Amino acid sequence: MSEKKMTSSRRHHLKSLVLQVALTWLEKEKKEVAEAKEAYMAERCPAPDLSGDQAALMERCKKIHAAIDKIDEERYDIEAKVQKADKEIEDLKIKVVDLVGVKKPALKKVRMSADAMLKALLGSKHTVNMDLRANLKQVKKETKEEPTEAVGDWRKNIEDKADRKKMFESS
Repeated sequence: MSEKKMTSSRRHHLKSLVLQVALTWLEKEKKEVAEAKEAYMAERCPAPDLSGDQAALMERCKKIHAAIDKIDEERYDIEAKVQKADKEIEDLKIKVVDLVGVKKPALKKVRMSADAMLKALLGSKHTVNMDLRANLKQVKKETKEEPTEAVGDWRKNIEDKADRKKMFESS
């Protein structure tokens, strides 16, 4: 069996046909939903009888408002019950987690340099260099030079001191 590839024009034609069929199905489905909605409304909510005098119409409006108020109160009560139940469910979930405890997964040893870790956390925007030695100042070591007297001939030192003595005597 040799599998022939479909030409692009044939594929495009078939795709457009499928889309046309799907569009007709969607339109048909929309019409069916609208008809079902109209049938439901006609069954549940018959057209109001507007015949009669003004007092009868006012009485009918008051009944409708009373029914609406009653329904709103029921809806509010049901919403309050649902919120209370949701809060109880959340509290029970928290209690379950507290009782069972959170299992900590076994951590894997990852070999990653500090630079790679910061790059992964902060993203590629931030270039942070963790080479701390590069940030240190270069300090030259100063050696204390103590005046070392030349160890030489002791007679020379005595002659120097004699010259000083003469200097003080002459003044």
